[in-house]
This record gives sequence, C-alpha cells and structure tokens, in this order.
Amino acid sequence: MRVPPPLLFAVVVAVGFGLERLVTPLPLGGGEPWARVAANILAVVGAGILVAALAVILRSGQNPEPWKPTPSIVSSGIYRYSRNPMYLGIGLLQAAAGLRYGKGWLLVLVPASFAAVYWFAVRHEEAYLERKFGAEYLDYTKSVRRWL
Repeated sequence: MRVPPPLLFAVVVAVGFGLERLVTPLPLGGGEPWARVAANILAVVGAGILVAALAVILRSGQNPEPWKPTPSIVSSGIYRYSRNPMYLGIGLLQAAAGLRYGKGWLLVLVPASFAAVYWFAVRHEEAYLERKFGAEYLDYTKSVRRWL
C-alpha cells in the first residue's frame, strides 16, 4: 500500500475546503432542514458501515490497518455486501459533511476520493489478495461487489 486510505480521504477533503476558499464556494444547503436530515442519515449510515466493518475485522483477529498482512479473507458480516466497507463508510461521512456544512465541493469530490482510494490502495490490495489467496479471493470478488 502506497498511502493509507484515510489520509487519501483527508487530502481530498482538504482540497475541497481549498476550492471553497480559493476558487468559488459551492453552497449546498448547509443549515437547511433538508440538508441536515440528509447529512444526518448519511452520517449514521456511513458511521454504521464503518463500525460494522471494524467490528468484523477485529472479531476475526485481524488488524484493520490495510498495510498489514492479511491472514485470511474476511467475507462475513458487512463484507458479504461490500469488499471495501470501511472506505465506503468514510466516503459517506465525507458526503454528510459536505451537506451538513454547506460545502458543495466536499460532496462533488466524493467520487475523487473513491478514485484516489482505488488508485493508491484498493487496486494494490486486490492484487495482493489475489496473489496470496488465488481462486478463493477471485470467487469472493465474483460474489461481492467492490463498493456496493
């Protein structure tokens, strides 16, 4: 792994704040009742996914740090639905922050966060898992989507 995925999200969020200040703000409902409700829903879902993923990883006895060796494929719990639920949860939290605080760039840059995480982390993780686990991992990828 080249860069820790949470750092990638943090960099993209920092870019979003920079664009808000230096280029032009993209006001997006910050403070509006609908935006608060939508942000709260996204935050609860994102945090729930993140906590559920972390719980499954810890219960399996593995280290949640993706740059540490993986002793086995985790395919239970939330990992039955997403191969990358922690990253998905963080992306939803980024979207929630954009809505809640009226920072449209944070919301617009969510796909950029996922692209950065894919490019610098996920593709390397997937290559490592395929080398290490072979057909077992490939079968898992056929039955569980990368994100949703």
